[in-house]
Amino acid sequence: MLDNLAKAGSGNNKAPGNCSAFIATGSYTKDGKIVIGHNNWTEYIIGQHWNVIADIVPEHGHHILMDCMPGFIHSGDDFVITDNGILITETTITGFNLFDSTGLPEFMRARKAAQYSNSIDDVIKTFTTGNNGGYANDWLIGDIKTNEVAKLELGLKDYRVWRSKDTAMIGSNFPSDPRLIKEETTFNVDDATTSPNARRKRMEQLVLVNLKGKLDAEVGKQVEADHVDALQNANANNRCVICGHIDEDAKGCAEWSLAPYYPMGAVQGKVTTAELAKNMQFWAHMGHPCGGNFIGSTFYKIHPEYAWQSKYLNNMMAYPWTLFSAKKTSAMSN
Repeated sequence: MLDNLAKAGSGNNKAPGNCSAFIATGSYTKDGKIVIGHNNWTEYIIGQHWNVIADIVPEHGHHILMDCMPGFIHSGDDFVITDNGILITETTITGFNLFDSTGLPEFMRARKAAQYSNSIDDVIKTFTTGNNGGYANDWLIGDIKTNEVAKLELGLKDYRVWRSKDTAMIGSNFPSDPRLIKEETTFNVDDATTSPNARRKRMEQLVLVNLKGKLDAEVGKQVEADHVDALQNANANNRCVICGHIDEDAKGCAEWSLAPYYPMGAVQGKVTTAELAKNMQFWAHMGHPCGGNFIGSTFYKIHPEYAWQSKYLNNMMAYPWTLFSAKKTSAMSN
């Protein structure tokens, strides 16, 4: 196996470090049941196409409702609910640098976990079996049948699981397990100015403290649209806010090798609750969850260094939060 590990100098082996997410249950939510939310961070030139809600009824396995890009067999940014009450989302691990070319790709394991899992244990087993380290993530997993949630921090050689029926868990592209951080990443836990660490601070303020006991679908939407920079304790449009706008950040995002004002940030959002998921429903929002629009003609005049993208990226408009429902609601499995 060691001969198949990506080595220094063999290319960019780091997983892209994008997205903000949370999952909560018990005393952390308004009704004591699971609430889950996620917004997708990516380059706008790509993210403008992350606009598909796929309603999949496979011949075998569970009915799936998920967001994705055209042609994907899995969600990709990973926001998935199933007719068996399994909820899955994730945020990638910034600075992850290992890979096993003989393992199973993430898209295969993600689709299998969604389609065939009956429990949190099933999801964990699928992701860890044959793992190739590709697209290393903190997976946030819920089971509305048991009201339990879990976080699976999955590297290549190392992984760790946290789980509880009374907790809130967050993701903003930071790893948590000291061993995984040391052995498998270049992540700097001490640099408070990075996007992952700054958003972690704000997510902890909101989900773990300020909004404890208040989380529901509407409050979840507010979390995904939040614009407070915890470093400045002020509203901002930059890399450090949950609803990211790197296209307005004079520092860019060095930890993701993004130059100043690179057109990248939060491109859409999703939120659901146990009650909605039971009926195969979730809320989704295309464009910045805060409602802000990216207008290409204005942006390229100010930042002509990115005008090369104008052939493919014009505007990324924000649309209203919309409730999506599976066309054919399946009965909950036992």
